Amino acid sequence: MLDAEKKIERAIKSLIVKKFQLEIDPEKIEDCTPIFGSGLGLDSVDSIELVVSLEQAFGIFFEDEELNMELYPTVKCLADFVRSKLPSGIQETGRFQ
Repeated sequence: MLDAEKKIERAIKSLIVKKFQLEIDPEKIEDCTPIFGSGLGLDSVDSIELVVSLEQAFGIFFEDEELNMELYPTVKCLADFVRSKLPSGIQETGRFQ
């Protein structure tokens, strides 16, 4: 995995832990860990807060059809989505808000 990709995954893990006050070290979260339900324990209400936080942190925007959190079951899936929304220069350098 490239360094910029690692930065996005790390940033998402840290954001989730901090935003939802999870008692886990972000570094201990695997990329394939489910975000919702039995994984990190987030629910549908949390998904709204997560979207807002991701939009603010990365300067991206979720379209209405992209608000289905079933599309992003794991940190890796969510990171891939965030990466797809970032301008290519930011993807390559790992510089985001």
